[in-house]
Amino acid sequence: MLYKTVRMLLRFLYVLIYRLKVVGKTNIPEHGGVMLCSNHVNLLDPTIVGIPLDREVHFMAKEELFKIPVLGKLIVKLGAFPVKRGGVSKDSIRNTIKILNEGKVFGIFPEGTRRKSLGVGKKGAASFALRSDATVIPVAIIGNYTPFRKMKVIYGKPVDLTEFKEDSSGDRLEKATDKIMSNIDEILKSNSK
Repeated sequence: MLYKTVRMLLRFLYVLIYRLKVVGKTNIPEHGGVMLCSNHVNLLDPTIVGIPLDREVHFMAKEELFKIPVLGKLIVKLGAFPVKRGGVSKDSIRNTIKILNEGKVFGIFPEGTRRKSLGVGKKGAASFALRSDATVIPVAIIGNYTPFRKMKVIYGKPVDLTEFKEDSSGDRLEKATDKIMSNIDEILKSNSK
């Protein structure tokens, strides 16, 4: 109930303040595990990626946020779980795979940090995708959170990673990561001003 209330409020505020436009929602399957892989430009990115969707989206969040009295409890109720900086713990990996295998939606920023332009992706997203049967959706956030300037979130077509599932080479995670990142980059380039 809290998630739906916060989502409804933020949808209203983001349309009002950021003139948010959403494109490609129909690319998100209504059922089954989904992993949303997005560029990362701002601390508010998890909200802008998650609120347009009718399905609840789960995210990893840095461990320090869970130690802030009110915020920590709130983000847990909104579907976030902790991850340590500098590396993903076994618990975080298990949580992510569990979320995806239970047919839920998980959001991740493959770059691992905020950047003004798309950087190099880390292998975590590809690893989660290949260890689950989740549908991988590239997502592009376009805009810079300036009030009353247009922002867009674009959900691309699913990325087919089946060629890497059977690949036993040592660089399959790099190849899968490159494919995910190139799909995000394609959306960004085709929608730049």
